[in-house]
Amino acid sequence: MDSQTVDAYLDRIGASRDSTLVELTERHLRTVPFENLSIHLGETISLTEDLLVDKIVRRRRGGFCHELNGAFAALLTALGHDVRILAARVFANGEFGPPYGHMALRVGDLLVDVGFGRFALRPLDLTGREAQHDPAGEFRVADAPDGDLDVLHDGVVQYRLELRPRALEEFRATCWYQQTWPESSFRRAATCSLATPTGRVTVAGDKLIVTENGVKREEQLDDAGIIEAHARYFGVVLDRVPRL
Repeated sequence: MDSQTVDAYLDRIGASRDSTLVELTERHLRTVPFENLSIHLGETISLTEDLLVDKIVRRRRGGFCHELNGAFAALLTALGHDVRILAARVFANGEFGPPYGHMALRVGDLLVDVGFGRFALRPLDLTGREAQHDPAGEFRVADAPDGDLDVLHDGVVQYRLELRPRALEEFRATCWYQQTWPESSFRRAATCSLATPTGRVTVAGDKLIVTENGVKREEQLDDAGIIEAHARYFGVVLDRVPRL
C-alpha cells in the first residue's frame, strides 16, 4: 500500500499515522460497516489487497470478515505493525462452521477483529484467560483442543481461532463459497451494520434496527426507505435495493 493510499484510508476512518492500535480499531468499527451488499447487488468479491482497500477507501463501502480484516491487515502492516492473518471457525447453532469461515488478525499478542459485526471494539489480549471488559461487553479467551483458542462474548463462544498464520489467498475458496452456496447465511438477506457511540444500527433486509443504550427499536422500510437508510446511517449510496 503506497503512502497516498495509507493517508486516504486513515482519512476514511478518521485516524492519523499517530493513532494507537486501540484508536485505529475502534475508529474502523465505527466508520466502516459490516455488510454483505455485494452479494445482493451481483458484485463479485475478490480477495486481493488492492481491490479490498479500493472498496473501503474509494468506494466508501464496507464488507464482511475476509474483506474488512483483509484490508485492515494491509493498513496496519503499512503503518509498521506486526500483523498475522488467522483463520477461525464460527460457532453457531451448537456447532463450529467450516475452516476459514472467519478471518481475524493477530497484532503482537493482541486479537484485532473489525469484521465480525457485533464484537469487541478494542483489541483483546490473547495471552490472558481472565475476563476482558470492552465497551461492547465482556470477552474472554479460553484454551481449546489442538492449541486453538475459543473467543467468548458475554459467556457465549463466538468462534474457535487457529494460531497458525495464514495468507489472504487461503481464504478465497471459503469467500467464494459464502457468496454462492444457496444455504449461506450471507445470501439470506442483505445486511449492513455499524457500531455507534450508544449501541448499533443495522439495516437487515427491509428492517431498520437501532439499539441505543440497550433499548432496541425496529422500523419497517419500503424500497425508498432502504436506500435512504443506507445513505443516512452508513454513507453507502445505492442505485437500487440490494436483493437477490
